[in-house]
Amino acid sequence: MKRRELIKLGAAATAGVAGSQLLTGCDHNPSMKKGMASTGKSAKARVVVVGGGVGGVSTAQAIKKADPNIEVTIIEKNKLYSTCYASNWVLSDIFKMNDITSNYNKMADKYKINMVYDQVVGYDPVKKTVSTAHGKTFAYDRLVVSPGISFRWDTIEGHDESTTHLVPHAYKAGYQTMQLKEQMDDMPADGTMVMVTPPNPFRCPPGPYERASMVAEFLKREKPKAKLIILDAKDKFSKFGLFTGGWKMHYGYESDNSIIDWVSKSNGGTVKAVDPKNMTVTTADGEKIKADVINYIPAQKANNTAAMMGLVNDKGWCPVDQTTFESTMVPGVHVLGDSSVASPMPKSAFSANSQAAVVGKAVAALVNGQEASKDGNFGNQCYSLITTDHGISVAAGYKLKEGKIAKTSGGLFPKQLTKKAFEMEAGSARGWYAGMAGTIFG
Repeated sequence: MKRRELIKLGAAATAGVAGSQLLTGCDHNPSMKKGMASTGKSAKARVVVVGGGVGGVSTAQAIKKADPNIEVTIIEKNKLYSTCYASNWVLSDIFKMNDITSNYNKMADKYKINMVYDQVVGYDPVKKTVSTAHGKTFAYDRLVVSPGISFRWDTIEGHDESTTHLVPHAYKAGYQTMQLKEQMDDMPADGTMVMVTPPNPFRCPPGPYERASMVAEFLKREKPKAKLIILDAKDKFSKFGLFTGGWKMHYGYESDNSIIDWVSKSNGGTVKAVDPKNMTVTTADGEKIKADVINYIPAQKANNTAAMMGLVNDKGWCPVDQTTFESTMVPGVHVLGDSSVASPMPKSAFSANSQAAVVGKAVAALVNGQEASKDGNFGNQCYSLITTDHGISVAAGYKLKEGKIAKTSGGLFPKQLTKKAFEMEAGSARGWYAGMAGTIFG
């Protein structure tokens, strides 16, 4: 499949979100018999979406497009949303935080979706209700859960959530992104920054390596005597050849003057301990590395909200029926995005948006007493910047085959490894971001 066809596939998924109808209350359907799904005619069906990220918002919009009469509410604890995709660009001053931050007002008004800014703290699958920290209860006919990721702090010694003010992960865009940027600004001119990447599986496989590129661009421009050390629990990573080739072109990778030093698992890159107070990192081989800035990205799992709801398996992720993304552990609940087991699709914003188009149609059918489609097309497209003017990307198409998602096409771009091609890819990256963020939250 050519990339323009992959882009059309992704655009179709992104465009498949529209609708209308406002939810004004929670349990205002007393005439509906217990356990009976509303048809959307005599009584309006109710869908609650937990999580206001790409997956949750896109699914809410897709439901409204499929049936404008379905009442949809999104429960999200934050009133502002900063996109994780493109957040690395803040580190190299390509974007400011305001450029990647939106509120939900325009989106909610456009699609007539009720926004509730609160934290889900309780869940009753029998009564089909969720409760929030502010004491509100919301009834539903179908529940959509797209809460993103949480971190596995039990995999590292000496560092946990309480010390992230000293050692930020910045893998949920927002305050920690700004914190990491400030630490980079303040590090000595000849300082050392250590980045620790997470083991598989994790959100946005190219993310840590785009971050390394943006850090290196910043250091080359502002602190050319400084160094970035990447400690990795893997021997290879997403877009490996394109990233390392770009690092050689721009940052002297594998030379005596390289800004980036990538240490693989085979060469001792696995980290066992972080000391935030003394700013040291200890590898599994016992080597202790002193740093001026440490960016530790922890191992990941499904968000704790999903775990509270009983949706996770013993590996920490949410298994689903891939035809509808209905949980295989709790019926009537659909889980998509980073928390779900949707392999071979990567955990990415574009994947979540693509899944939402399928989930939205399935939920609308099911609450109306209809059978959900067993066919579905999905896509993923992910751009990364190596410098402000050097972009690379990966694109793939997927299709449901015998109830499972199967990869049908894909490739890395650009195919021609020329300066002009990389510049065009960097321009496409900005257009991709504007399209994604504008369509979903604009």
